[in-house]
Amino acid sequence: MKWEIMEEELCYQGFYRLLRYRVRHALFEGGMGEPIVRELLVRGHAAGVLPYDPVRDEIVLVEQFRIGALESSRSPWLIEIVAGLVEEGEKPEEVARREALEEAGCQVQELEHICSYYSSPGGSNERVSLYVGRVDSAGLGGIHGLAHEGENIRVEVRPAEEAFEQVACGLIDNAVSIIALQWLQLNRERLRAAWT
Repeated sequence: MKWEIMEEELCYQGFYRLLRYRVRHALFEGGMGEPIVRELLVRGHAAGVLPYDPVRDEIVLVEQFRIGALESSRSPWLIEIVAGLVEEGEKPEEVARREALEEAGCQVQELEHICSYYSSPGGSNERVSLYVGRVDSAGLGGIHGLAHEGENIRVEVRPAEEAFEQVACGLIDNAVSIIALQWLQLNRERLRAAWT
């Protein structure tokens, strides 16, 4: 399948960039379609990690303010897994370990890759590399994050079953966390056997 970028325009440059493209692409029935105009939010790539203590069967989650959830009927403070942006020259695994320490105060001992996926390909180029990380949850909790990045993150440790229930009832309602927790729900016994 072919596509052609006919025009690219920078609409905004801030924390993220917004580009406007005029493109045309091949049609399934053959030939090329008419030009279309689409905006693209350039977020780059991210890495997320679900800190999991297989001995205590506990999960480390974070809660923080999210601008995208301003219209939430509950609150713009979301319960999430640890995640951060991949900087130039970094590997996603390095980001997962760094963010676990910065956001949750926990040292990841082992990492297992869950999957990589586009978070919202209809309008953003962000691709997320998702992991589960073995941690010792003893004594974890409190307030973390980097003040110079505007982070004010509450860390909570909870039993795995409680986190699964929070996904089921809609309290945990963001894609990266749902994917990670549902994956763990399916793979928990295997991980506990391998990591304990």
